[in-house]
Amino acid sequence: MIKSSTRARVLGGALAVAALGAGTFGAVSANADTAGAAAAPAAVKAEAGGKDVVESSHLTVAAATRAALAAMDAAGKGGYKVSVSVVDRNGNTVVALRGDGAGPQSPESAERKAFTAVSWNAPTSELVKRLAQTPNLKDIPGTLFLGGGAPVQVKGAPVAGIGVAGAPSGDLDEQFAQAGAAALAK
Repeated sequence: MIKSSTRARVLGGALAVAALGAGTFGAVSANADTAGAAAAPAAVKAEAGGKDVVESSHLTVAAATRAALAAMDAAGKGGYKVSVSVVDRNGNTVVALRGDGAGPQSPESAERKAFTAVSWNAPTSELVKRLAQTPNLKDIPGTLFLGGGAPVQVKGAPVAGIGVAGAPSGDLDEQFAQAGAAALAK
């Protein structure tokens, strides 16, 4: 009989346990995959309509991109380095552009201005005025009450928000956001 060192016995045992574990894991995984497929319920089809369904409109990616580029172009013509964000009706970012040389805070600020504009269906410069009567508005997560956000409307209802950040004033940021919204009317 050949005597092996303690080290060799420990290593051999570890390899055997690993091989056994891998085999067991593979068998369990295979069984779980086939069992899950058999146990998955078929899709339930329900007919909902009328007052139970709400439809909303959203900008296409192409339209959101056109608006963002128009806002970026307007700022560039003035020599300003900005970031632009276009969000959908639900506040989800559709397009975000960070201009060359734009400040590190500008992408987030642009997104929050766009979210604020679409949430209240109003330019953020107008919402800043509302803070005098209701100062706790600024505490709502994700909002930024500074000029630079413009809503995009269809038949008076908000479908998107455009936010611009990085120019020296909110008035300029909002002017560029409005240029983005105007590009959608063409």
